[in-house]
Amino acid sequence: MLIIRLSCSKYILFFICLLNLSFFSFVYTVMGEEKGCKYFESLQKRLIKDGFDATRIINLYSRSQVSFEEEGTALFFVHSEAKLDYDQFANKWSIRKAKKYMEKHKSVLAKTEKVYGVDKNIITAIILVESGLGNNLGKRSVLNTLSSLASMGDPNVRNMFWDLRGDSSGLTRKEFEKKARRKSNWAYNELKAFLEYTLKAKIDPVEVGGSYAGAVGLPQFMPTNIPAYAKDGNMDGHIDLFNHADAMASIANYLKRFGWHPGIDKKKAYKIIHRYNHSIYYINTILKISELLKG
Repeated sequence: MLIIRLSCSKYILFFICLLNLSFFSFVYTVMGEEKGCKYFESLQKRLIKDGFDATRIINLYSRSQVSFEEEGTALFFVHSEAKLDYDQFANKWSIRKAKKYMEKHKSVLAKTEKVYGVDKNIITAIILVESGLGNNLGKRSVLNTLSSLASMGDPNVRNMFWDLRGDSSGLTRKEFEKKARRKSNWAYNELKAFLEYTLKAKIDPVEVGGSYAGAVGLPQFMPTNIPAYAKDGNMDGHIDLFNHADAMASIANYLKRFGWHPGIDKKKAYKIIHRYNHSIYYINTILKISELLKG
């Protein structure tokens, strides 16, 4: 009988432990769902209202990888192009790497330059600055980044974010509100384009990494630029901005569409690169790298 009582005690103890594990698992699941829902609830409703499949949206935002990108969102309120170290891309080490890159992709660059009439040195300079020749593509979830910014259109989300990070933005509450609303409208359009792109390309949106701003691939295209300017450079039937040939063709097509042509003067080149990135530091760096690559 003693053996039976001990055996029963073990079973009871095991059962209690199992209940505890189940309870904590339930709590963590609810906490995770609540974290996503409290930020993205109104966003999901907006996407569904705008024509996205309800089942797809609800399933997507219920996945464990999807969450509010607090740190990345905070960067949008303190980011300054003037603080970026663009000089690193024009140093001797970077130029040597870029020249090796050009030699490795010599035939593709020559073909791209011939087809689009865009200087191969400019194309390489952009890939160098945007993604370190493909070595720095960004690790942040594009879906989380754009969803987080887009969700700031909801005043409740803005309030929650202000309580979390508002004091570190350097902005007054009024300035924050104005910037948050403007950024949320921009991000929402980018998010819609991203969801449409991943659906068409049969890519899992959760798996796509990018910059803190949600830019994608070697050329760091924002999602709205993909259907407008991206090209299939290697002619394999689909556009992959993580592929060098496709990235080169996409950059060249973008610049050509805004007026780039062989023999373009520096003043006109400046204006066209401004379309790619509005920072004067960025534009001057691209032009400087191009000259160094020619040398």
